[in-house]
Amino acid sequence: MDRIKCKVLLLAAVICITTVKIYAQNGGTGKISGKIIDAQTNETIPYASAVLTDRKTKATVKIVQTDLDGNFTIGNIANGVYTFKASYIGYQTMVRDSVAITGALKTINLGTIKMKTGKGNILNEVTVTAQKPTMQLGIDKKVFSVDQSVVSEGGSATDVLQNVPSVQTDMNGGVSLRGSAARVLIDGKQSLIGGGDVAQILASIPASSIETIEVITNPSSKYDAEGQTGIINIVLKKNKKLGLNGNVAITGGNRDNYNASTNLAFQNKNVNLYANYSYRYGNRPGFGFNNTYYRNEKRGVGYVTQDNNSNELEKGHNVKLGMDYNLSDKSTVSVSGGFNSRNSVEDEFIGINEFSASNAPVNLSNRVNSRDRSGNNYDLSVDFLQKFKKKGEELSFNASFATGNNDTYQTFDTDRYFTSGAPVTSPFIQQITSRPSDNKNYNIQLDYILPLTENSRLEAGYRTQYRISNSRTLADSVVNNMYIFSRTLSNDFNSDDYVHALYLNYQNQIKNFGYQIGLRGEDAALSTEMGAYLPGGNIAYTPGRVAYTRLYPSVFLTQKLKNEQQLQLSYSRRVNRPRGWDTNPFLDVSDPINYRQGNVNLMPEDVHAFELSYSRFFKNFSLVSTAYYRQTNDVIQRIRYELEGGINLTIPQNLTSAKNSGIELIGKLDLSKKWNMTTNFNLYQRKIEGVAEFGTSDVDGVAYNANMTHNITLPYAITLQLRADYRSNEVTAQGTFKAMYGFDAGAKMDVLNKKASLSFNIRNLFNTRKFQMEFQNAGSSIDFSRARAGNMASLTFSYRFGKSDFSQKKKKQQEAPRSDEESF
Repeated sequence: MDRIKCKVLLLAAVICITTVKIYAQNGGTGKISGKIIDAQTNETIPYASAVLTDRKTKATVKIVQTDLDGNFTIGNIANGVYTFKASYIGYQTMVRDSVAITGALKTINLGTIKMKTGKGNILNEVTVTAQKPTMQLGIDKKVFSVDQSVVSEGGSATDVLQNVPSVQTDMNGGVSLRGSAARVLIDGKQSLIGGGDVAQILASIPASSIETIEVITNPSSKYDAEGQTGIINIVLKKNKKLGLNGNVAITGGNRDNYNASTNLAFQNKNVNLYANYSYRYGNRPGFGFNNTYYRNEKRGVGYVTQDNNSNELEKGHNVKLGMDYNLSDKSTVSVSGGFNSRNSVEDEFIGINEFSASNAPVNLSNRVNSRDRSGNNYDLSVDFLQKFKKKGEELSFNASFATGNNDTYQTFDTDRYFTSGAPVTSPFIQQITSRPSDNKNYNIQLDYILPLTENSRLEAGYRTQYRISNSRTLADSVVNNMYIFSRTLSNDFNSDDYVHALYLNYQNQIKNFGYQIGLRGEDAALSTEMGAYLPGGNIAYTPGRVAYTRLYPSVFLTQKLKNEQQLQLSYSRRVNRPRGWDTNPFLDVSDPINYRQGNVNLMPEDVHAFELSYSRFFKNFSLVSTAYYRQTNDVIQRIRYELEGGINLTIPQNLTSAKNSGIELIGKLDLSKKWNMTTNFNLYQRKIEGVAEFGTSDVDGVAYNANMTHNITLPYAITLQLRADYRSNEVTAQGTFKAMYGFDAGAKMDVLNKKASLSFNIRNLFNTRKFQMEFQNAGSSIDFSRARAGNMASLTFSYRFGKSDFSQKKKKQQEAPRSDEESF
């Protein structure tokens, strides 16, 4: 690993001493100006290159960069005929040929130039219909286009994230970024689906409802500081086209998996209306084992085997409604609301068998767990955007509210057998548990942008988040053939947490060098209240509170080099706050061999992240490489303890620190006009400091993960997509995650004059994805494995209808283009 670090530092040193040469032609009096924006989002593109070359000699005459508002001016141009090019990393190069500066025409305004993502040249009079790229690569943000992921169609948000470079998911729905925890947001906000449980959130959102996935690995101070390795933002679909338009899609899959969705939208000059609805019906069969081996016999037991077979049926409705209204040319108000309703029923069969060290059976039992979950969530958001006379100056405001309930009803029935196989006359354990809960989220945010000069600006803002969560566990156990309320298995747990934040960012550009310095201050507190049931029905509450105020600085230094190269060095401080079950000290005994318990005294993780990124875009190949180092203080790890009788108890604890350092490569290669591939490789070293109090020692290990996606265009306009991923062994404080790999394949074809499409895919093609772990503590070792039963195949039909634009005839352009948005 030291050799790898040396190579990375050597590469960085070589890149840093690279200089940029700007060629110029002797003076003149001509001037060319314009503005460059993103064709899809209409957002300005700072630091884009505007290049003027001599049409005859091809020599470079002038190179300038756009300012923070996307504006550029090329001055002091001699009379002549030139070729103009606008370029930026990850976008198609825009070309206008035969731009003439003459005695009669000294000033030319090219108007607003709309750049499209991808590579290639676009002539002024040509409409390009190239397919939107699957991944838009940038140094600080990657944007994954879901509608180009054929292998994800018919699946959920979990399936989509499996196809995003840098992101890994596990069998339980957990999400990590570069091997560590990430902040998952829906439309930039925290979701309350499933009480905020990431696994339930992702499982309930169909892939058809998602527009893009944004991955920000080292966010600036403008963003929420939450998340160990950054932010994963799931952007739901919203109308961006003029006119009346919409689409419908239906999906059918094996093992009774079905999806349906419809989107309807209307937009004109003043208003944008949109409505989205989706329904998901998903079966998720699974199997696995959880085996415990004792170093010394416990109760005469040498080892325990647990075999699991389960099936979970999920049903969910998602609705999103919204309106954007232009009060004036500079004022826009937006209102949106969402509704999510879901229900899942899971039946799990567990065979629990205890044997002596000599393999003699001691206790044999079967347990049937039935779990019924349901919930409804509502959210409402109001946004206001005010632009001012000064270019680039704007004020934005957001107020949002979300509320929801999540209820779980669970039954346990365990039958115990004699070693001869004859059953005991009465059940060993019968238990009914209900867990009602409700949550509320409040969010207010105010952001202001003030351009100071042509190349510098100031950003400032305020944000407050407040969350209220109330949950209850009520358990009844069978005693003498009657269900009796169990005080020891029941509890109340309530929590309030808030975060008040102020931030300030300053950006400046000096020729090809740009820098941004930011500071975010957050005042946060988590107040908890655990209620224990007393004889007579009273509840005794034990309060807890963790509060802290911290500053989160961020620094970004960017050097743009020639030949579409860019170098960036960044630092940010972040926080990872414990939530949910991690803070509930209630003892969960639903697994008779493996208990779990939260820790109300958990401190948030304190994260310091450094990144050095380099990007290079060639004609047919693009590369983004990042060397990174991250130190996490008070790192949270789930520690296993051995209790009497050989029972394992898992409790999250704060260890001293963990260090992750590595290098990540993301590349896209156009093998031909009809074949391209995107690859991602992440190699990193993890060091975790042990704590003797928790029975852990220092661990150190190297891990890596990789994935590759091929997109191939076949005859008859059929698109074929192939994907493979691999994740190596990875160390934890007390064990190892075992290696995992898988393959996906899909094909898509446009039909009905390209108004509809038909797609077919198979996820986990060879049924190889298995989530496996090994744990060790002082008295035992554990092997754990979980997997979904078989591969998942689905067939999707989608149909697009309505206008995509109002009928407008574009005037034939003259030699000097008009100064409006139709120029390019």
